[in-house]
Amino acid sequence: MRLYTATTSCVLESDVTLSRRTFVGSAFAFATAVGLGAVAMPAKAVAANYALGDMVMGDENAAITIIEYASFTCPHCASFHAETLPQLKEAWLDTGKAKLIFRDFPFDEMALRASMLARCAGPERYFNFVDVLFKQQRQWARSQDPVAALGRIARLGGIGSADFEACMADQALGDSVLKTRLEGAQKYDVRATPTLIINGEKHAGAMRFEEMDSLLRKLSP
Repeated sequence: MRLYTATTSCVLESDVTLSRRTFVGSAFAFATAVGLGAVAMPAKAVAANYALGDMVMGDENAAITIIEYASFTCPHCASFHAETLPQLKEAWLDTGKAKLIFRDFPFDEMALRASMLARCAGPERYFNFVDVLFKQQRQWARSQDPVAALGRIARLGGIGSADFEACMADQALGDSVLKTRLEGAQKYDVRATPTLIINGEKHAGAMRFEEMDSLLRKLSP
């Protein structure tokens, strides 16, 4: 099984074995593309209490929109969430000046599974799971059994074993995550993670808070 490596996240898409076409179908295509065999995901309707679609941090009516495309196995994404996001949240998101939309862009199977887990936590707990998954990235992504490690995170977050297994087996949910990735590649030509789309303008790479603050000040009404 391919686990966390620097070659499956945070790099130009042309440098990995994945292509946009692998995401047109389903999670099965994802698994085949990275040489993992079939991911056991029987067809099933996505649960109503899952966190679906765009997840927004901040005032939805804010004048500035920041879209973050990220992969949960990307160390640069983890750094952005640890170092930049807290300051961004305090200065721009909590004040209502900007909002951040988090969108999944998994580059490997474990990033896909982590995205699914966060969404299975539901809208109210979604960003808490995002925070934990990035903070504990080294532990679960480099684990000998990363799925089991994700299961432990799930249980600590209040998701029981049966619900976790159902989450990991939900093909419709996996497909919805992959659809977001495909749309990001098609609409914004996202090729690396993290990529930020700030009021429609693409910025690839983990920006420091000082860079973002300077840019946002220019855009602020």
